[in-house]
Amino acid sequence: MSVPGLTEVTQFLTFHLDREVFAIDISKIKEVLEFSAVTKIPRTPDFMCGVINLRGSVVPVVDLRLKFGMSKSEKTVNTCIIIIDVIQEEGTTVIGAMADSVKEVVELDPNQIEPAPKIGTGLRTDFIRGMGKQGNHFVILLDTDKVFSAAELSLLQDAGKAGAAAKPGPSEKAA
Repeated sequence: MSVPGLTEVTQFLTFHLDREVFAIDISKIKEVLEFSAVTKIPRTPDFMCGVINLRGSVVPVVDLRLKFGMSKSEKTVNTCIIIIDVIQEEGTTVIGAMADSVKEVVELDPNQIEPAPKIGTGLRTDFIRGMGKQGNHFVILLDTDKVFSAAELSLLQDAGKAGAAAKPGPSEKAA
């Protein structure tokens, strides 16, 4: 059984979240950064770590472990931020996705990819593009354009704008 949209060999960046291996189509990735200080933005969801300064641009950073309902991880020397383009009808949003570690770039042939599992009506799996087979193990292929809802992306964009606006200004006297 084939996965729609995957008709040729595709390269994926694999990374770890807890004990699972996930992958993102390499064409969606702008770069991978070492974990650095993240500025927390108040009143954002738990999975929203904050924002980073990426060459003068404010980029929201999300913790994929928390987004996927996993436990929060401790930062290690291997913790990294994967900068990705998320495309929706409203346009493209650049976000940073925090991962426990990056593994490698792999090429998967369409016959190595199975459709996402059907888990039932109560659970959302539309963000899983497919399951890549590597030997005896599966790699969860993410559709980054569907991991976040339009409302969540709007919130991430707003957080990025809030981070950009949080520059010190002249102090004002109380009236």
